[in-house]
Amino acid sequence: MAAYFIAQYQVKDPGLYQEYSAGAGPTLAAHGAELVAFDVAAETIEGTSPGAQTVIIKFESTEKAKAWYNSEDYQAVVGKRLAATEGYAVISQSMNVGG
Repeated sequence: MAAYFIAQYQVKDPGLYQEYSAGAGPTLAAHGAELVAFDVAAETIEGTSPGAQTVIIKFESTEKAKAWYNSEDYQAVVGKRLAATEGYAVISQSMNVGG
């Protein structure tokens, strides 16, 4: 079942975020991921968003998404995103009605 890494955040340090992006991009292909959406001005229609930047990345499964996130190559750069932004990220399955 497909799984999605979904992050929404506000970029507080654009320079550091650019460094993150340059390092994170190549890790996606290495893990069979597909960038579905990258929107720097997503519109919030309910609730309170941490920021307008939204990223959605598709993986073959939750296991593949977690393998990418926990991989040595991604872990080498994710700290830059965490330091440069304020927000959250989740992994969500395409259809999970069983909990």
